[in-house]
Amino acid sequence: MALLAIRKQKLHIILLGCLVLLLVAIIATFSSNEQPVKKQSDTQHTALSLHRHAHKVKGCYVILIRNSELDGIASTMAQIEDTFNSKFDYPYVFLNDEPFTDHFKSTVASLTKARVLFGLLNSTMWGYPDFIDQEYAARCRESMAELGIPYASSESYRHMCRFQSGFFFRHPLLDEFDYYWRLEPYVDYYCQIDYDVFRFMKDNKKKYGFTIAYKEHIETVPTLWKTVMSFLDEHPDIAKQLPSHNESLINFVTSDGGQTYNTCHFWSNFEVGDLSLWRSEAYLKLFDYLDRSGGFFYERWGDAPVHSIAAAILLKKSEFHFFNDIGYRHTSYMHCPVGDIFRTKCTCNPNNNFGKVNPFCVHQMLGSLITQSLDFNMELSCYPNYKAAVNSSNKTILAK
Repeated sequence: MALLAIRKQKLHIILLGCLVLLLVAIIATFSSNEQPVKKQSDTQHTALSLHRHAHKVKGCYVILIRNSELDGIASTMAQIEDTFNSKFDYPYVFLNDEPFTDHFKSTVASLTKARVLFGLLNSTMWGYPDFIDQEYAARCRESMAELGIPYASSESYRHMCRFQSGFFFRHPLLDEFDYYWRLEPYVDYYCQIDYDVFRFMKDNKKKYGFTIAYKEHIETVPTLWKTVMSFLDEHPDIAKQLPSHNESLINFVTSDGGQTYNTCHFWSNFEVGDLSLWRSEAYLKLFDYLDRSGGFFYERWGDAPVHSIAAAILLKKSEFHFFNDIGYRHTSYMHCPVGDIFRTKCTCNPNNNFGKVNPFCVHQMLGSLITQSLDFNMELSCYPNYKAAVNSSNKTILAK
């Protein structure tokens, strides 16, 4: 009996072993024929990625910069990638009046997975036109410097303003694009942007977007308004094609029925726009007229007031957009969105009027003492003017 029990036990062990081997073989066969299964999150991510790239707008970042500003633009790019571009992969176009160094190019390229392009400005884009009296321009700079006007003595600043006013959109590297987002070094972007800004502009037929509306030093543009009005007087064909007074944003830049410029402008260091605005025949003729008047060099016309006045005249109110949800700082001024909805998306504090302070940089410390949200400063902000102009129906006469 004991021997029989032992034999039965061995038989059970053998049968159990066979069953295990059979089960292993079945599992191995099933596994060899099974297709890999993506995690739901991976599948969703791939679908979203393919969807957004299939519907991308022809947009790009435009950056006019020097090699020496590498640290500043690296900071800006890191923030743009974190808040927006890591989700959308829009290309960067870097422009310089001098060749970019290999170190600059490799560094900025390492900060993004998006395409990066580098371009050089020619003498037409960056330099004195032959119709400018350079000796007279030098005397004008000296006179302005005596008045303490910012950048009064700077030649490069004037070249920059002229380039941004009339040439950046004509650079060959921008030929493939329809929209642009201007970036600057040493600025801050505070809020997560979870939608495609360029797609928003296109779908909503917006042509000019801004975050900060500011007042210009009138000493820098004493004849700009008069020159624009003269252009319209001399080009009645263009004046007739302008949006009606009720449709345009003209009352943003004039407060007395078109007699004078109230110095309001959109700060163009943050600017999202439709390139067709600047490529239009009306704007190209206006810029050429302004350029030949000499105001970029004999005065100190900035690209911001030039863009703002032109857009206010050429566009309809409905084609402007205030990017309230994009927190932004440039130098001593910022826009920080107000409201509980933004507290989980933005790192800026709308109640804090002080900016970043480097204790070893006196200039930056002094600047930070007046850092403030311009939305609430009635002496400096032109946002109230913008809101009033949007709601305005006053008739303004631009040309005789």
